[in-house]
Amino acid sequence: MPSRCVSKQTLQRLPVYLNFLKQSGDGGPKHISATGISQALNLNQVVVRKDLASISTSGRPKVGYVRQDLIRELEEFLGYDNADDAILVGAGKLGKALLSYDGFLQYGLNILAAFDIDPGPEEEVGGKPILPMDKLEALCERVKVHIGIITVPGDYAQAVCDLLIRSGILAIWNFANVHLEVPEGILVQNENMAVSLALLSNHLKEKFSTK
Repeated sequence: MPSRCVSKQTLQRLPVYLNFLKQSGDGGPKHISATGISQALNLNQVVVRKDLASISTSGRPKVGYVRQDLIRELEEFLGYDNADDAILVGAGKLGKALLSYDGFLQYGLNILAAFDIDPGPEEEVGGKPILPMDKLEALCERVKVHIGIITVPGDYAQAVCDLLIRSGILAIWNFANVHLEVPEGILVQNENMAVSLALLSNHLKEKFSTK
């Protein structure tokens, strides 16, 4: 029986495996091995084998996995086969870009609506309504939403976070470049663009310094 509790590092790699397997489409090979995946993605073979063993028992020696079965197992484990509803707070340029992105559903995320202190003349973006902040708590209570996405300026992020938690939100995807204080049991996933840009910049410096 595979373990249903995996490390954060494994959890970060599983979507990479899934994306690789899906890229082959219906014309891909029927079977795929951990070795084949590791070579294609330039990853350590032992790491890939352990990652897959933590979520699946369908692999067979010298045969590998049935590709479509492994895709289903990964989707089930990651929750991609059962979309979770979410709300977004902050309908600025970034918020509207996320609302317009139609690829979240394949990753198990369904943004129901956005909220903003000044919704403006646009009633919806990407088919998602943009509502005033005073409707947030009522919608969360009615629909039982548990995921909140924060795309407001940093100065307002903590207040928005507190409101989301009061409204029943248990997991927060934070795009504001600030540290959020949350009670125990609330998960915050930070998307820090400054850190990502610093890593890219440092990588380029290292590349050019060796020439």
